[in-house]
Amino acid sequence: MARPGPTWLGTLRYPAVLVGIFLGLQLVARSSGLPSDDWPLFAAPWTLLALLLSLPLRLRRVWNEPRPWSRLGVVAPPQQVLGTLVGGWAKALALLVPIALLLLWSGMARWQPDLSGGEVANALALGLGVGFAEELLFRGWLWGELALHLGRARGAIAQAVIFSLVHARADLGILGLVGLLGGLLLLGLALALQRRADGGLLWGAVGLHGGLVGGWFALLQGGLVLPQESPIWLVGPGGATPNPVGGLLGWSGLTLVLFALARTLRLQDAQGITDNARICP
Repeated sequence: MARPGPTWLGTLRYPAVLVGIFLGLQLVARSSGLPSDDWPLFAAPWTLLALLLSLPLRLRRVWNEPRPWSRLGVVAPPQQVLGTLVGGWAKALALLVPIALLLLWSGMARWQPDLSGGEVANALALGLGVGFAEELLFRGWLWGELALHLGRARGAIAQAVIFSLVHARADLGILGLVGLLGGLLLLGLALALQRRADGGLLWGAVGLHGGLVGGWFALLQGGLVLPQESPIWLVGPGGATPNPVGGLLGWSGLTLVLFALARTLRLQDAQGITDNARICP
């Protein structure tokens, strides 16, 4: 018999098991003699497989959801999937291009074109892999689970806070850490609103998230050269390879995206277009 809903212990235990699988597989990689840089690469695909196998079971048993992949926003007609995915990529491009142009125009960066086909493939794989895996976990499962505990709005805020904290790094200093946490909070909220604006489909958020990750990787590998002493407050922490989400440029762009998505949702509400409660948290 299906349980009436998730318990807080179960909500904490599920990702803890996935983290345990990830860390355990890294120990396996270490014992096999793989270089330390390859340990996460070895563990990540198998952990993703564990997520894909266990997630529908959890939704059926705990959420009492007979169509788990539809509820998570994954299954949809191909044209809808492609349309929302491309829309997410377009938003990522609209965020990254102005940042790169401003850095070049101000003289804080220089352009040395050097992007190989292999690096393009790496950027695509990185963007799609990270975008899909993290969106499925955070905007798919976690937001839905927290919505059952707290309601949709408070669940959206809570998932963004957790998303931000999970990606925190202690080696960035106070300014870098605060900037990164704030930027990731804005990103987590923007990705949740993107899913709502897409009627519960996850692919727009996958495109936006993955486009930012893969696009910034391609820019840095393809010729955007920043000095080691780049101002953290402006371009984000990381020196010559900064994370722009943690700087003023990233904060500004994400704030504009949030306003644009909020306006889209208001227009949809005014037109009577609402997301399906069985799909979107």
